[in-house]
Amino acid sequence: MIKFLQNRQKRWNSYATLLLGVCGSMNTFAQSSNAKPNVLFLLTDDQTYKSIHALNNSEIITPNLDKLKNRGVVFTHAFNQGSWSAAICVASRTMIITGQTVFHAAKNKEYLGHGDKKNQTVSSAALWGETMGKAGYNTFITGKWHNSSQALLRSFEKGEAIGKGMYASTKNVYNRSSVKQSKWSPSDKNNLGHWSPSVYDIVEDNKGNRNKSKPYIVQKHTSELYTEKAISYLRNEVPKSDKPFFMYVAFNAPHDPRQSPQYVIDKYPLEKIQIPINFLPEHPFDQGDHKVRDEKLAPFPRTLDAVALHRQEYYAMITHVDEQIGKILDALEKSGKADNTYIIFTSDHGLAVGCHGLMGKQNQYEHSIRMPLIICGPNIPRNKRVDEMVYMQSVFATTCDFANINTPNSVEFPSLKKLIDDKTSKGEKYIFGAYKDLQRMVRSKHYKLIVYPKSKHVQLFDIKRDPQEMFNLSDDKEMKRIKKQLFKVLCQKQKELDDFMHLSKEVLEWN
Repeated sequence: MIKFLQNRQKRWNSYATLLLGVCGSMNTFAQSSNAKPNVLFLLTDDQTYKSIHALNNSEIITPNLDKLKNRGVVFTHAFNQGSWSAAICVASRTMIITGQTVFHAAKNKEYLGHGDKKNQTVSSAALWGETMGKAGYNTFITGKWHNSSQALLRSFEKGEAIGKGMYASTKNVYNRSSVKQSKWSPSDKNNLGHWSPSVYDIVEDNKGNRNKSKPYIVQKHTSELYTEKAISYLRNEVPKSDKPFFMYVAFNAPHDPRQSPQYVIDKYPLEKIQIPINFLPEHPFDQGDHKVRDEKLAPFPRTLDAVALHRQEYYAMITHVDEQIGKILDALEKSGKADNTYIIFTSDHGLAVGCHGLMGKQNQYEHSIRMPLIICGPNIPRNKRVDEMVYMQSVFATTCDFANINTPNSVEFPSLKKLIDDKTSKGEKYIFGAYKDLQRMVRSKHYKLIVYPKSKHVQLFDIKRDPQEMFNLSDDKEMKRIKKQLFKVLCQKQKELDDFMHLSKEVLEWN
């Protein structure tokens, strides 16, 4: 069930005023005398980069994201920098709201991370919503937060329908009817995760009691609820103020439990779902969290049926959230504010969904560390592709540039505005990735090196020739120079980013 963080706006405002008053002297921001643009930030959860029909996936149905793609700039190589937790979204979102790199953001995790702890010290990092508010913006949030309530109150003056990080799935006799046609045994079936793609996650009757005589009382899907709140803000709150707005709309979709209305699921017949070319029954070795929660959502070894079912649910939920995004964009047009609004669409990270024998995002493969990133708005080129490598968490600094606000000194990810405006601008020469103390990665435009310190494995991929990362070249003698060079870069990036882990040269002997 959705729990509203604040039942009354008056209570929200009083807490926000108190906390912002305490933190108000931390950062100063110059404001422009010119009229500032609005910002609409749309964030999904677990949406891999290869998930937009008009961009790179003919199998999926995303008409509204297709329109966004045609209206603005697409960053085809946007990355998440990593995580200190199996909950990749917590780390990613902490980096989003602080603009800090992964190991610096980790120092604020007790304050900014999921859950509240006693005797917390207030983070010294400027927060995105807080920065926009101090620059004269009305700030509003609806949807998934997954950071602390203190950080939430510092960031936004108004909020409705604040969602949890994830919702529990529910056992029921209607669990995945398509399982009946599969080859799974009953024991395998118990490992699939307990939700049905055609039933919302409802366990109570109208009086709040569990009802065994009826399967479920259908309530509102989170994607629909957040959309209603976003539209309500555009219709009812925006017209009341002459100030620009910063809207943060964060969907739980397509994170599991992946439930969508039946009419959406029907768009994806199970027998027509394509199995990814890099499908494996199991990952070749223990990558560090081989049996983490996400990986237990499908049986071991993976079956073609299981992967097809997960991808059906995944695509359906993306199509469903695409519909909701379309409704928000329609409301923005009707508000009369669209021409002066920057729209940023992205996701916190990607997901494997059957690639490489994996289901989750606790890995350094492209499907998990890359996400879509689309920006459109005033003076933004239409239907432009930027293939330079960037970090998605650059959205904080980018909006500061759009609004002519001084970017706080604590923000480390650079603005993307120059890449939007100037064809000759360059992105990151190398992308760094980290997962706990289990994985380290560095990627150039041509090659990727992944190091697994615990299991003592190394992978080297020629990304240009092998974009699906199917052929490990780490033991290829002809690639020894590339391997050594990338390892040197990896160590340099670790030092630059204050990584706590030291990697010795014995890594070069691993395969």
